[in-house]
Amino acid sequence: MSLVKLTIKGISYSQTQNGAYALILNEVDGEKKLPIVIGAFEAQSIAIALEKEIKPPRPLTHDLFKTFADRFDIVVKQVIIHKLVDGVFYSSIICERDKIEEIIDARTSDAIALALRFDSPIFTYRNILDKAGIYLSNNPAENEDTDSPINNPEDVVSYQPENTSELSGLTITELYTLLDAAVQEEDYEKAAKIRDEISKKES
Repeated sequence: MSLVKLTIKGISYSQTQNGAYALILNEVDGEKKLPIVIGAFEAQSIAIALEKEIKPPRPLTHDLFKTFADRFDIVVKQVIIHKLVDGVFYSSIICERDKIEEIIDARTSDAIALALRFDSPIFTYRNILDKAGIYLSNNPAENEDTDSPINNPEDVVSYQPENTSELSGLTITELYTLLDAAVQEEDYEKAAKIRDEISKKES
């Protein structure tokens, strides 16, 4: 079975499951998207890894794992989403230490959170992408895919910050103060919005 490389397109709040988020993986050399429902903690951990400038005051679990692995010369070479059963994705983390390779079973959300921290590629098999992948477009008719684990693909879109009109009236200094406070409070979604506003003003 051929492997397909994936990248992260975005994270959005899942309207199909309360308290859950939809992680959208994008086929590198194609148009299909692979939506995976993940928990709030995992979504936060992935978002932090994507937002390189935001550093939590204390290490999260995945950050701790990265530090532990670095200390003992363990490298995550790649992550493979290798199975889909009853809407649940199963993944493997391919690790290496002293030129010895090990395969570790992991939840897909944890595997991806670690892949980001190790700058490791993410793959899935073509048959899984064919079965669970969807096309996201502006035409709802093109989004229909009865095999998709997400019942309504229109509910799954890449993350977009909410209206930032209130932030636009603040100065750069005020925005940096708010950013520091948001990070300290571990409100990383708010921090990302403030960071985006700072980038607009500084560009």
